[in-house]
Amino acid sequence: MTHQEILTSLTEKKAQLEHRISAIEADLHQGRSQDFAEQATETENDEVLDEIHHQAKAELKYVIAALNRLKNKKHGFCSSCNTLINIERLHALPYTTTCINCAT
Repeated sequence: MTHQEILTSLTEKKAQLEHRISAIEADLHQGRSQDFAEQATETENDEVLDEIHHQAKAELKYVIAALNRLKNKKHGFCSSCNTLINIERLHALPYTTTCINCAT
């Protein structure tokens, strides 16, 4: 994976996450039904959305940090042992900060 491909992949992932976060926030701020039974369902849905929102924000932080490492030419190096991270691992998880040995 080239530098440009990694940059493109991370930039696209960042845009997707920002869109998802915005959509969830918009849904969470919508008015609720007057019907009590419907309110119970909406509350359950809000709990699920809140968890998805939390996970998306956490992943967005990882993506932004990876973009910063890429900018500083530190992307692809393990933060623990400073060796190159296996390219397959970077393909699967482009914002990872550790090699497979240090991750376990």
